Amino acid sequence: MNNLLRKLDLTSLRLFVAVCQERNIARAAEREFIAPSAVSRRIAEIEAAIGLPVIERKSRGIDITPVGETLLRHALLVIGNIETLGAELSQFFTGAKGNVRMVANLASIVQFLPEDIASFQRLFPEVHIDVEEQNSAEVLKTLEERGADFGICNVIPGVEKFTQWPYRTDRLSLAVPRHHRLAAATQVAFADVVGEHFVSLPGGSALTQQLAQEAARLGRSISIKIRVGSLDALCRMVHAGLGIAVVPHMVGELNASSLDLAVIPLSDPWAVRQLVIVSNGAEQLNATATALVNFLAKQD
Repeated sequence: MNNLLRKLDLTSLRLFVAVCQERNIARAAEREFIAPSAVSRRIAEIEAAIGLPVIERKSRGIDITPVGETLLRHALLVIGNIETLGAELSQFFTGAKGNVRMVANLASIVQFLPEDIASFQRLFPEVHIDVEEQNSAEVLKTLEERGADFGICNVIPGVEKFTQWPYRTDRLSLAVPRHHRLAAATQVAFADVVGEHFVSLPGGSALTQQLAQEAARLGRSISIKIRVGSLDALCRMVHAGLGIAVVPHMVGELNASSLDLAVIPLSDPWAVRQLVIVSNGAEQLNATATALVNFLAKQD
């Protein structure tokens, strides 16, 4: 029984299953479009590999031996698994062309999505991907209205109503001018800076709302001098001395050298945020969107 895997092949197992189901070698051969002698030879090869008979030949058909019953049970499992594998792999081929509309929050677009989508399109160059930037609350609203195939957002209230896949981990840091008192710090707690003047994104952004909530937990309110529409603009305002800002760490690092900023990780547990892929249900995604979701979900 050693090296049985090398002695049995899928074609022989398929023909054996056909013989067992038809209870007749001739009918099995007709079903599989092959000569009866070739089917008999395959059965003989199986019996030689196992060392025991799997069928008993009768004048009008066959009977399955106890050994054959065991082999049949496992052969059906093997063939079923191969068919399942083929069905899953076919998603990649059927998803190789098509259109996908996704909505994503600013943190994912600025930090991760460009490289991830570029990697996906090297595999599937004929997939057209339409990405629209929205804040996390707008992402969920768009999905509720069926305005996109799927979205990417932070874990915010309401996200539990959707099917989710983990995407990336987003760490928040403090961006300050190089001459700031904390510029040399290796990390900082939000409580140590909550009383300073901030520049921020618009009030509807998940980041601005989170900062307001954390300040309220400290019994404080956050002082915002100016609001801007992008993270790059946020860093430029800090460079100009108009305040400090909380930004995704990667965004701060990208702007640190050109704008002469110090980027200091926040030590608060809430400063590590999970970005998630959300949809109205995996079964509602077409093959193209499914291929992209599965690819993005494996990038963290």
